Amino acid sequence: MLRPLSGEPENPGTCQVDFYLLGEAAPGASKLACRLALMAWERSQSVFVITTSNPSAEQLGELMWQYPEERFLPHAQAGAQDSGKAPVLIGVLADLKPADVVINLCPEAVPQPEEFKRVLEIVPCAEEERQASRTKYKTYRNQGLKPRTHEINK
Repeated sequence: MLRPLSGEPENPGTCQVDFYLLGEAAPGASKLACRLALMAWERSQSVFVITTSNPSAEQLGELMWQYPEERFLPHAQAGAQDSGKAPVLIGVLADLKPADVVINLCPEAVPQPEEFKRVLEIVPCAEEERQASRTKYKTYRNQGLKPRTHEINK
């Protein structure tokens, strides 16, 4: 069961960082990002999803029209006309805008995480792709944050 946004940060006023470890049976990172964004939006939180490239951002935007099925997730590409009205923005790290929740799909840690309420890191299943997530985890800990981990197997 996915309960990613139910907990409050351990220290109010501090960013809560959560790592979602994808198992072999788990949905892909993009689908999990859509589910997490939907959950945040349903809680009236603004969301920024960081992707690795502009083409990846466009692909994620297309997926958000279809997934989760029978749900509508209002979103826009960062920098697009009227993007400021969308509660969910998608873009690369250089486009990062203020938001309540940041969902990170890129290999770099979110700079200045203390500016956000939540940072959600999605960790791929493939072992060779997990090293960047280990580095991000250490980066957040070195900044005084206490990242939590959640295993996603379904």
